[in-house]
This record gives sequence, structure tokens and C-alpha cells, in this order.
Amino acid sequence: MKQNSTLHRLLLVLLSVALLSIGWLGGTGLTLLVALVPLLIISENLSDSTRDWWRMCGWGALTFLLWSAATIWWVWIATPIGPITAAIFGTFYNLCALMTYHYTSKRAPRALAYTLLASIWLATEFVYYSADVMTFPWLLLGHGFSGDVWAVQWYEYTGIFGGSLWVLASNIAVFEILRTRTTTARVRAAMIVLIPIVVSLVLLFSYTPSERTTQISVIQPNVPCYEDERITMGKMDPTQDVMDLMADVPATSSFVLMPESALAYLPRIGSVEERNLHYYAPLLRDIQGESHPDTKLITGASTTVRYGDTKATDTAHYYDGYGWYDQYNSALLINSNGETENIYHKGKLVIGVEAVPMKSLFDTFEVDLGGVSGQLGWGKEHTLFSNDGVIIGPAICYEGLYGGYFLGFARQGAEVMALISNDGWWGNTPGHKRLFDFCRLRAIETRRAIARSANTGISGFISPTGKTIGERLTWEEEGVLTAEVELRSEKTIYTLYGDWIARIASYVAVLAIMYYVAYRIRKRNHLVD
Repeated sequence: MKQNSTLHRLLLVLLSVALLSIGWLGGTGLTLLVALVPLLIISENLSDSTRDWWRMCGWGALTFLLWSAATIWWVWIATPIGPITAAIFGTFYNLCALMTYHYTSKRAPRALAYTLLASIWLATEFVYYSADVMTFPWLLLGHGFSGDVWAVQWYEYTGIFGGSLWVLASNIAVFEILRTRTTTARVRAAMIVLIPIVVSLVLLFSYTPSERTTQISVIQPNVPCYEDERITMGKMDPTQDVMDLMADVPATSSFVLMPESALAYLPRIGSVEERNLHYYAPLLRDIQGESHPDTKLITGASTTVRYGDTKATDTAHYYDGYGWYDQYNSALLINSNGETENIYHKGKLVIGVEAVPMKSLFDTFEVDLGGVSGQLGWGKEHTLFSNDGVIIGPAICYEGLYGGYFLGFARQGAEVMALISNDGWWGNTPGHKRLFDFCRLRAIETRRAIARSANTGISGFISPTGKTIGERLTWEEEGVLTAEVELRSEKTIYTLYGDWIARIASYVAVLAIMYYVAYRIRKRNHLVD
């Protein structure tokens, strides 16, 4: 395992980048189980000197930056600063764990160094995942298995942090084989890699579908996000197209889904105010038609709430003659009369587009952030929609990235999930494909079927085991899909307790750091070998 040349280390970095990236590029995520081994090899062959610490930091930073570049470059299409910011923050958090491991592995027992690597990695993933601002959990290790749902059915107990822990434990175990070359290390590594897969297969083949079902339809109108593309496609007013698609929805469907921001592309709708939604009832009634008396429409919309002379929230904006107001990215539940029965406001906003980091700082210095396009209001509740006794959770786009938030709908009583999205901002890239795949993980975590309607690719249905139900509407396809989906009311361990693995790891990280400090003090005083 001894190696010293710069070329050798560069090849190890490139190998690590390739193994890390495959799961986000449409391949299997199982390569993650050995993806960090090349970095551990580099660390093993560098000394404990300050110079070599910085060398290791450089190799680690290069690896994580290239990993980001290979997997989230497409964000550039919508916002150039997005992938740069995400890469910097993601690299910083990953380096916290790697460099702590490198430092302690030269000065403390190997077991302690491994514990610090795993616990700090999980803790920093949790910080990046939980924050309201500067959060982009796309590259959390557990998300890498979105294409291998057959292998992670136990996410119903652990969520994606169980996947991250599996990756870290496997890499450590495989590295120990290279380091010690013992039979014990080989057996341990085989158990760590194979036992979770066996458990997952047992859960998959023993799964019993629910006898309760409901029929749901999803509409994909294929309306481009950008105005020049809408002009080219002749879809500046897609109202008639949507009405034609609605005609293909069976009258027996309990819900029909239209995408996030769907009403923004219908010129007669625009931005709506909660107190005046009845004003738009005629158009919404026309969209549903008279042939769907028992079907309720779930659609995305931009809604505005006015507060008058009172600044009711931190995100509120002020306009002369209008007063204080918040604009929300919302989901509406609309009955066959075109009346809005309920509203859900998006609770996880896209940073830099819907939410502004350090907004209070900008407000203090009176920096103009471009009105509501800079900061939308934050939804505070997991509002549920219902129709004839069927309870559905209406998640919106980016919320499909956050298992800890997504589970709130199931915890409140949702029996099935709707997810409306607008994926066209990034073009025909891996972005919209992975967003659909991440929903497969959310289905496993909560054991809830998911109906997904996107503006353009990918719309479809996902079973509680993460399997795609029937056909899917892919990029630039227009159409309607209808499926019979399961209704489930029981709550998984993950639904009840959330990201318990990440919380425990955070405590373990603190205790391990304290133990390391105590160990070094004792060693300095010659109390340990």
C-alpha cells in the first residue's frame, strides 16, 4: 500500500471521484462502499507533519470539488453561483471529517480515528441538511442509493443517514483489509457490506401491499420554464392544452395533480391572494370541466398574503399603497366548482432562488434583493388535503430532498403523498432524473406511495417500496397518467423518530473529541502507551 508519487496520488483521487459520482449519474450507488478507500490510502502514506497535513487537505479538497463538479454542474443552467456555493460548502463539511481523521490517526488509537471519521461526517451532513439557509443535501452519501432501492429497504428504520453510515463503515472495513491483510478484517468487511443487503431483500420480499387504494392522475403539460422556449413552442398560453389534458383524466380519480407553478403559466391566473381565490373559480372550474364532479385538483400556485401595516413575519416585504405582504410557493386543493378548499405553503425553499441567506444582514444595510423574487415566505405547517376520506400530503419540489421534513406529512396522518415539481430550469440533465429517484427513497422511509407531477419530466407513480408503478412521462413528454396507489396509515420507525442516527452521531462526535483530548493529555503525562 506504500506510495509516494504525486501521479499515484492523483490517480487515487480520480478513482475516488469516479466511485463517488456513479450513483448520481444514473449508475449504481454500491460503488460508494469503497469510494473513500483511495483517500484513506493517501492519508495512510503521509506523515503527521504540518506539511503533510496540508497536502492531505489539498488532495481531499480536490476530490470533493471534482465530485461536486461531476454531479451538480447542471445547477449552473438556472443559477451560476449555485454549484459553486454548494461545492465550497460541501467540500468544507467533508474535509472536517477527513482531516480530523488524518490528524488523529497519527496520534491516537485507530479505532478512535475511525469513530471520529464516521461520527463527524454524519454530524456535518446533518448540519448541512438541517439548516434553513446554505443547505443543499444533494450529495449526502445516503442519497447515492436512489437507484438501488432494492438494497436499502431498511431506510424505513434509518432514513438516508443509515445509508451514509453504511458507506462509512464499509470503507473503513475495506481499508482495514488493505492495511492489516487479516482474515478477521475480511470477514468483518464482508459482514458490513452484505448484512444490510440481505436485510433489505428480506424486507422487500416480505412486504405486504395495502388492500386500501385510491385512483390518482398526474398531468405533465410540458411547458418550458423560460419564456423564449415557451415562445418557440407556442405555449405562451397553455390553458387550452391543460384543459385538453384534463379531459383525459378519468372521472373516478380522487385527485388530479398539476405541477408546481402551473398557474403561473396560465395568463389569466398570475399571482393570487388567499382571500380572493374565489375570483379565479371560473377558470379553475373550466380546467376541471363538468365531467369530474368527485375529483379534486392539486396544483401549484404563487399566493400572496397581506398583513396591512404590520410586519407579521421576518420575510415580509413592503410596498407603498399595498402594505406588508408575503409571497408563497403554494399548493392549492380545488374542488369541482373551482373553489380553493385548502392551501399548503412550501416549507423548504431553494436557497438563492426562493430564500436569501443572511437576509437580516441585507435588510440592515437596506440592500435591494429584487422584491419577492429574492425571498419567499416560509411555510410553517404540514397541511394535509383530503377527498372522500382519502388523506394526501402535498409536498412541493425541493422538499423531496429532505426526508426529515417529508416525513412530517405521514406523521400528521397522510396516507399517500403528492409531489408537484417544476424541473425544467436545468434542462435535460441528471437533475430532474435524480429528483424523481430521491422520491423513491422518501417512499421507502415513510412507506407511502407517491404521485409526482412535473412540468416536464419526470412524472409518475412510486410504490411504498420505491418501485416505479407503470409508465413514466419523461423529458419533453406531454400527457396524463393514472394509477391505483396504496393507502397506508401505519407509521415507520423513521416517521416516528426521524434522523435519529444523525443525532446520535453528533453526540458521539463530541464525546470522541473529548476522549481524544483526554487521551493526549494522558499520553503527554506518560499515563498511556
